Amino acid sequence: MSKSGYASPASPSGSGEQRGDLAVRSLRTAVSLFTVIPVGGEAELGEGDAVRAVLWMPVVGLLLGLAGAGVMIGVSAGGSGAPRRLLGAALAVGLIALLTGGLHLDGLADTADGLGSRRAPADALAIMRRSDVGPMGVAALVLVLLIQVTALAAVSDGAAASLVLAEVTGRVAVVVATGSPAARPGGFGALVAGRTSRRARTLTVVLLGCAIAVAGLASVGAGLAVRGLVAALIGLLAGGLLQLVARRRLGGMTGDVFGAIVEVSAATVLVACVLVG
Repeated sequence: MSKSGYASPASPSGSGEQRGDLAVRSLRTAVSLFTVIPVGGEAELGEGDAVRAVLWMPVVGLLLGLAGAGVMIGVSAGGSGAPRRLLGAALAVGLIALLTGGLHLDGLADTADGLGSRRAPADALAIMRRSDVGPMGVAALVLVLLIQVTALAAVSDGAAASLVLAEVTGRVAVVVATGSPAARPGGFGALVAGRTSRRARTLTVVLLGCAIAVAGLASVGAGLAVRGLVAALIGLLAGGLLQLVARRRLGGMTGDVFGAIVEVSAATVLVACVLVG
């Protein structure tokens, strides 16, 4: 698949209806790839399908975040208090993990095992391909999930919005990370790593910033918008740091690394929401 696979279908020569159909098809493919929701996505990925799908990941994150936020709001409707906030946070994080089929959590565990092995790139990648989970993977899963739940429960105001922000930002971090090359041939990572345009990645970040600013200003004011932008920036930096480590230690990105970036970036956003709130 060439790097031009993303740009060509949206060229000016195509009709608006064709571009609309392509966008809907790409969104369905993204939902089918990154969640267990049965939307009838493409059974096989053709030229450019994976690239277009990964650019829709933030929208998938929005849908997942809204689902988790709905659970939190439902739990808090029955009363307030720390136990209910903790329960709502645990159920929300659990629901998102269920809706994604644990896809990104599996990537987090495999990435932790590979990077934690401190072995040569080829050996680390071989460890990441194994079906079992090692001690580093278990530790990473427990720690990240614990941070996500407790940080979400500790957000003093706007916990539901913080969850949505975390889920979207984690997937924007993945789009940014697709600017790095693939660590190995084969797998989903090889279909998207190094294949998105700089323009598409930049636009994704800009749209995130605009959405945060508009939502913040429309709800409470400039203060909330600034806090949201700071939290998102910190989350993107955490994802970028993991991207840098993977590139140096593994030679590039894999599907597992992308999953780890989602979880680490999301957890970082939630911690930032607590600290800057």
